[in-house]
Amino acid sequence: MTPITEVEGRRLALSNLDKVVYPATGTTKGEVLHYYAATVAGALLAHLYDRPVSFLRYPDGAEGQHFFSKNPPPGTPAWVRTARVPHRGEREAAQVMVQDLATLMWAANLMVEFHTPQWRADTPAVADRMVFDLDPGAPASVVECCAVAGWLRERLATDGLLAYGKTSGSKGLHLLVPLEPTPSDEVTAYAKTLAVEAEAALPDLVVHRMKRELRPGKVFVDFSQNAAAKTTATPYTLRARPEPAVSAPVTWEEIEGCGTPEELVFLAGDMAARLERYGDLLGPLINPNRARPLPTGRRKRRPGA
Repeated sequence: MTPITEVEGRRLALSNLDKVVYPATGTTKGEVLHYYAATVAGALLAHLYDRPVSFLRYPDGAEGQHFFSKNPPPGTPAWVRTARVPHRGEREAAQVMVQDLATLMWAANLMVEFHTPQWRADTPAVADRMVFDLDPGAPASVVECCAVAGWLRERLATDGLLAYGKTSGSKGLHLLVPLEPTPSDEVTAYAKTLAVEAEAALPDLVVHRMKRELRPGKVFVDFSQNAAAKTTATPYTLRARPEPAVSAPVTWEEIEGCGTPEELVFLAGDMAARLERYGDLLGPLINPNRARPLPTGRRKRRPGA
């Protein structure tokens, strides 16, 4: 029988709790649900709130089939909130809104990664954050990503912008910047400018174009996830990797001191202690007092830049 549980007054059927979904660690689906409910629910829900959610689903476990879904899946309960958001130009479509613990647990039971855009559902294509996805091309690793992150942090600071980091939960690093609401196309253009500047300043380390032949040994500074149609892994989501890797917020001390890739790998079991020690390191992203305006007009070059 499928266990039935009640979460905040909603009845949920939770299935296959003993199934191993992360073979490298033997982590079961039940342990995944416990991670979301007992460890990161408060912090994760704050980053999901009011954002349409896309799911990367892996119902057969991390080594099974993966597929991306923006539409509410078949069987979505009537009480799960949805929002009508633009898809492919003028067309609108429904997407799930994970606004509460019951919805979080319903979604987690589907075995998903949580992905969100840089804008809220009531202001489509108007971003309140900017993201740089730093993606290393082998033999480069997250160590090289950290070096690039440091350069970007300083560069952003010259424009009065604050940057915060998290692991991608895979091989790279994400930098996130709280913004006063700004059209997504303007954010994308600004982020591209900085990616190009980073490549000019660090030509042996950075590439701003996606072409695979350019990327070995370098860090691809992907600015494109600022586009209104794109999404990024939400802080604290588990990733569909062999181990239950988390897209985990990290301190600047950890970024600046990173000497080996293993230092910035965080699994589900690491997060309770990290949250107890640091709280939500990405809390500034949802604090309107930390948001800054995107620079207007073409920035003058700094002396010696």
